[in-house]
Amino acid sequence: MTADNPTAEIRAALATRFGEDFDIDPALPGLDELSRIARHGTSRRYADQPVEPGLLRLLCACALSAPSKSDLQQCDLLIIKDPAKREKIAALIPDQVHIAKAPAFLIVLANGRRLKQVAQMCGKPFVNDHLDQFFNAAVDAGIVLGNFLRAAESVGLGCCPISVIRDHAAAISDMLNLPERVIPVAGLCVGWPAEEGHITARLPLSVTLHTDRFDDTDIESKVEDYDRRRDALFAYRAQRDVARWGKAAFYGWSEDKARQYGVPQRADFGAFVRKKGFCLD
Repeated sequence: MTADNPTAEIRAALATRFGEDFDIDPALPGLDELSRIARHGTSRRYADQPVEPGLLRLLCACALSAPSKSDLQQCDLLIIKDPAKREKIAALIPDQVHIAKAPAFLIVLANGRRLKQVAQMCGKPFVNDHLDQFFNAAVDAGIVLGNFLRAAESVGLGCCPISVIRDHAAAISDMLNLPERVIPVAGLCVGWPAEEGHITARLPLSVTLHTDRFDDTDIESKVEDYDRRRDALFAYRAQRDVARWGKAAFYGWSEDKARQYGVPQRADFGAFVRKKGFCLD
């Protein structure tokens, strides 16, 4: 969707996002695209309208046009068309109901297999079999995922990445017959939004944007201020794992994330990646 007044909409979106006013040159080219990026919101509810296969294929092509480390091209996209497979994936993650309801669902894959195949095809040794190869493939997958979001939102679609599929990486890998050195990085729900996604406030740029050197001075007070600003815009509907942690008098982003990472998550993921043939040394 094209913004009616992209300069004003970018300023409003970034003020909500970061709590900061931006001076934007109205003559700057590409403001419509910047407005879409600034106004991004995750979509979890979709209209009862299919995403045409041709459009989905076009979006995949645009996503895979993303930069790739050294042109190694270590990301693949897998479209889940089989309703039975989609239902099995959704059953693994029952709290993410949009997996079953989205008009389209994809899996973003990190592919470290093809490069080894190419080395064998060309009669060359594959000597860089270490952590960096897995890292490159995973980063390529993340860039492609981001590119897909941009492409989809440019035509009016909404998306919801699903990282929690990595909680069930082995089961999904077996279900989809993923071969050695191909692993699921994220799922991706795609559809025509049934409602407008809200703008999620982010940490201020004083925390996440650095010049010349890393600086996390006064991080505690900055995070506390962010917690309050975010809560005023869109408070958490529920507190995480009250049975374990109790009920907090004030529940902000920092408390939620501390609780989330206070419980082991995907501790077996490294073992899964190694079993799939990646060397993480």
